[in-house]
Amino acid sequence: MEITPKNSPTMNNEDCLELLRELVRIPSPSYEEEAVVDCVSGWLTAQGIALTTPNGNIVAVAAEPDPAKPTLALTAHLDTVPPASGYSRDPYDAGTKPGFIRGLGANDDGGSVVSMLAAFRHFLGKPLAINLVLLLVREEECSGPHGTRWLFGPEGPFQKGALPMPDWAIVGEPTGLKAATSERGLLVLDGEAIGVSGHAARGEGVNAIYLALEDIATLQAHHFPKVSKEMGEVRVSVTQIHAGTAHNVVPDRCRFVVDIRPTEQYAPAEILAELQALCRSKLTARNLLHRASATRPDSPLRKAAAALGLETFSSQTSSDWMLLPCDAVKIGPGDSARSHRADEYIRTDEIYAGIETYIHLIEQLHAYTLE
Repeated sequence: MEITPKNSPTMNNEDCLELLRELVRIPSPSYEEEAVVDCVSGWLTAQGIALTTPNGNIVAVAAEPDPAKPTLALTAHLDTVPPASGYSRDPYDAGTKPGFIRGLGANDDGGSVVSMLAAFRHFLGKPLAINLVLLLVREEECSGPHGTRWLFGPEGPFQKGALPMPDWAIVGEPTGLKAATSERGLLVLDGEAIGVSGHAARGEGVNAIYLALEDIATLQAHHFPKVSKEMGEVRVSVTQIHAGTAHNVVPDRCRFVVDIRPTEQYAPAEILAELQALCRSKLTARNLLHRASATRPDSPLRKAAAALGLETFSSQTSSDWMLLPCDAVKIGPGDSARSHRADEYIRTDEIYAGIETYIHLIEQLHAYTLE
């Protein structure tokens, strides 16, 4: 059983743990977050916290925004992936084992959600040198059009001036409370090699599989010349391939998928152009939005993490950080290795530590703003 220190800012936050248990019980796959949005909205309203739900996302502001102050956004996501196969128990059962909350979304991203709710509540009515905005968003797991992309897009409340544009953001994801100061982007390419069909027995045609394999070998051997100091090289992996209609027909089409994890050294469009110049197959990007992210070396967020003695690292997984127009760090309770796997869980002491960490980060940013 976890021990909460006396006079800790996490005291009296047991209701946040019960909220997480309730969130686990509510299925909330991407595009189907309405019930979980209603649940969290009801919790906030019961706390006397005003909120809005633009386009199905939850937004709350700790006090009337002051345009003379910088703004910090706390953001985490409400959706989950579908349950992985292999669960040994009901994925929507939070369990009763002391010290643990189990089930789908408990770790990714429920722990960050309730920790941020507790930290946000902690600062209500307290004078801050910063504006504090809470964003609980939908469709993060699928990079959908109605979540963070919409909130910061041309039709969203930030671009239209209804909310103060953040200068910084804390992105809640399970990182073991280490602070990710960079994260790789994501670029998915659909490749298509075009040959000429023919009868396999007569050796006719141009086999599109062989054309595709040549390009796949080229992609495997290619190294991008610019290497990130924090993230290393751009990573390229061919993850799917499909061709052929029958054993005796030379295929005239071969399609393959390329998973690319960019660094901040390259925009996705640059990567696409460089690889297309090397390949005969046509390469088509599913989108060019998912850039890599990195916290500026002189950012107050880095200073705050250093002041708290937090370990920093470069994240190999992507998040909504790539859609934010401001400096950010990614940090939250739980362990990324538990995400998207059967029998997901989070420990309650991890949540208490998450609440404290978020509170102390906000206090540090407040202090730096006063300097």
